Amino acid sequence: MDIVHPQAQAYAEKYTSPEDALLHEVAQYTYTQHAHSHMLSGHLQGKFLEMISCMIKPQRILEIGTFTGYSALCLAKGLQPGGKLHTVELREDDAARAQEYFRRSSYAGQIILHIGNALEIVGELDEAWDLVFIDADKENYTAYFNLVFPFVKPGGFILADNVLFHGQVLEAEIKGKNAKAIQAFNDEVAKRIDAERMLLPLRDGIFLIRKLHE
Repeated sequence: MDIVHPQAQAYAEKYTSPEDALLHEVAQYTYTQHAHSHMLSGHLQGKFLEMISCMIKPQRILEIGTFTGYSALCLAKGLQPGGKLHTVELREDDAARAQEYFRRSSYAGQIILHIGNALEIVGELDEAWDLVFIDADKENYTAYFNLVFPFVKPGGFILADNVLFHGQVLEAEIKGKNAKAIQAFNDEVAKRIDAERMLLPLRDGIFLIRKLHE
């Protein structure tokens, strides 16, 4: 199911500032060479991530799910001097490809790539996060959220991708383990009284969540 009408998507991209040369290269490689190219954030969502990061002006960003590095490069554009972005990728091939792009970027000294299971790695990072982006395996979304939320600064933000999951969560009967996991995650977030939330129908759905001040 197309959540966003293709013509509306194309129109929005037409009036959105273009990708820089490196992002365009990442996108072209992923779309033409990667078997799971649909997982790429892409132009419109990437610019949204960049804009959010630039508004927040974070010192510390966590990304769960690096893929080929496109979203990390977008998020890094809002980093303040001395800021760091930690990104975690399970697949070694994707991590290696992303690392090549990171080394060539102007954020080479600010992006730290971890390879392995995010549920094991994130808990070992001694950081307080201004901004978190969750875009990994859907079955663990709730676990990722519950793991990172205590380490998000009051007033900090969590973004979660694919929360409409190809429209499957809109069906009367939700089928498939990933769609069910996303629905469970959405319900979990909706119950929180310590966070404000907004679900945006951008691309495949993005949850924008702000941790309330303690």
